[in-house]
Amino acid sequence: MQIRTGIGVDVHRLAPGRPMTVAGLLFVDEPSGPEGHSDGDVVAHAACDALLSAAGLGDLGSNYGTSDPRWSGAPGVDFLTETAQRVRAAGYEIGSVAVQLVGNRPKLGPRRQEAEQVLGEAVGAPVSVAGTTTDGLGLTGRGEGVAAIATAVVHRA
Repeated sequence: MQIRTGIGVDVHRLAPGRPMTVAGLLFVDEPSGPEGHSDGDVVAHAACDALLSAAGLGDLGSNYGTSDPRWSGAPGVDFLTETAQRVRAAGYEIGSVAVQLVGNRPKLGPRRQEAEQVLGEAVGAPVSVAGTTTDGLGLTGRGEGVAAIATAVVHRA
């Protein structure tokens, strides 16, 4: 069995008044959210990049460019569902995805299981989600943005 791994990273600036959508969840009490052509869901986007990388299908930008209006404002979960379909169409099955959210906000821990369920349903495979901070360092530490790092494992169908 051919097993492949992929890595994905996504970073978005936070902007006041934008909805905070991360890991497929809306955090309604957050005063700012990620800027972007879509909803800016760094967790979903990093997972997409990891899956695309593992399957040798490029990256988020080459698959869903900002010039395509149908992805304008689209939820990250929609990207993830479509990405999983593209990975399977390329002849791969998805083993698992793991994503680390990097930032001070939102607090993911209380909603981790909910995030894993939503993302797992979109991928059709197990997704694990964790969160960390940078102890005040860099753009995530200063609260200027959020980031996510993901890995994915796929194998030939």
